Amino acid sequence: MARIVAGVATSHVPAIAAALDLGKSGEPYWKRVFDGYQRSKEWLRKVDPDVIILVYNDHASAFSLEIIPTFALGCAAQFPIADEGWGPRPVPAVKGHPELAAHIAQSVILDEFDLTIVNRMDVDHGLTVPLSLMYGQPKEWPCPVIPLAVNVVQYPPPTGRRCYHLGRAIRKAVESFDQNLKVVVFGTGGMSHQLQGPRAGLINKAFDARFLDAIARDPAALTRISHLEYLRESGSEGIELVMWLVMRGALDDKVEEVHRFYHVPASNTALGHIILENRK
Repeated sequence: MARIVAGVATSHVPAIAAALDLGKSGEPYWKRVFDGYQRSKEWLRKVDPDVIILVYNDHASAFSLEIIPTFALGCAAQFPIADEGWGPRPVPAVKGHPELAAHIAQSVILDEFDLTIVNRMDVDHGLTVPLSLMYGQPKEWPCPVIPLAVNVVQYPPPTGRRCYHLGRAIRKAVESFDQNLKVVVFGTGGMSHQLQGPRAGLINKAFDARFLDAIARDPAALTRISHLEYLRESGSEGIELVMWLVMRGALDDKVEEVHRFYHVPASNTALGHIILENRK
């Protein structure tokens, strides 16, 4: 049977894509960022997942203000790279896993989560930056990816509690799939940052450190963080952290922390990253 073996959480800063694509990853400013993922890349090569479920948010590439799904599951065989205004990133198209995605959709919807099923969707930096950080720049991505887009752009976003329980439902779905697959779940976005207004450039290291500690050891505490607290403590874009809770909900209650990395600044954000493994 299929099983979830680990979770990865990471920021998806768009400037990281530019640094990679323009050959600037070795420059002193960016080298410190990419060095923090060297151990992660080695770990992922050893784990060698059969499928990645990648939780991210769309940045007006696949969706617009006309249609804003709270949770949208990509069920296509392939996902083109979005043009975010300066041409698509020079990375491979993302191959999906329609069979597992359809199974997840059926199981999760019957568990009363109203997913939007998407059979055609361009994917932007929210999805491709985490893949680049963990895999580098391959000619093809090493395994299929199932995108799960979460609305954290237009109010109201889902609560952290709802995201955590969605992760639980995804785990149940994966474990009932009748193929022997190793699955890794990515939760992306964050950490503390604000891109506009008087608090633009906000970084709250203390909040970020508490979040990293709790995502590993006490995720239930994070489900009680309100939208207002995210806004106050982590900035207007800090709400992206609820997507980490989808990943965490899909794992065991007790996990092993494999690697943690935190760096300020990456562009004008706080970059966070953690890898968690199911102990069994």
